[in-house]
Amino acid sequence: MSQNAFRSKRVVGVEDGSFQKGITPRALLAVALFKGLKIEGVKIARIVVDGLDATEKLGEVLGEWEFEAVLLAGVSFAGFNVIDPTIIHEEFGNPVIVISRTKPNSKAVKRALERHFEDWQSRWSVFERLGLVHKVVVSASEPPVYVETVGVRVGWAGKLIRALSVCSRIPEPIRVARLIARGLS
Repeated sequence: MSQNAFRSKRVVGVEDGSFQKGITPRALLAVALFKGLKIEGVKIARIVVDGLDATEKLGEVLGEWEFEAVLLAGVSFAGFNVIDPTIIHEEFGNPVIVISRTKPNSKAVKRALERHFEDWQSRWSVFERLGLVHKVVVSASEPPVYVETVGVRVGWAGKLIRALSVCSRIPEPIRVARLIARGLS
């Protein structure tokens, strides 16, 4: 599939806004719908810091749109309010691609969950189901991004990421969702 074919897809990017732990009870979750490199829609949800409502809130937003893939800026939003990519994939039947700027440190995440949450096992199970972390080189002049996929092969995910990354190594749907979330926070 050519880069132009990937740029004709309707793709959703998800990122959270800033918050102050212990002070800010809720954080913004920005969800941006793109068709290729053009913004088609933006929705904002509020999620509980360290809560358990992010998957449900994202599902509500996605239920209003037609799309072909979801790009998540990680799994943890608003602290450790995790979005379960498997549930999103099962509910909508579309691939979910988790993108991280730095290589995820599973041991550190598990330790933090164990220390701070009585329900750490249910949160940790989301991370366990993701599977392997893959390195994707977007541009030879920049560091790679790290990708976990649900419902799609990493090769397809890499092609989509490269097609939608024009201003940086981060695909436009996530980059714009981040700008919106941080700008409104």
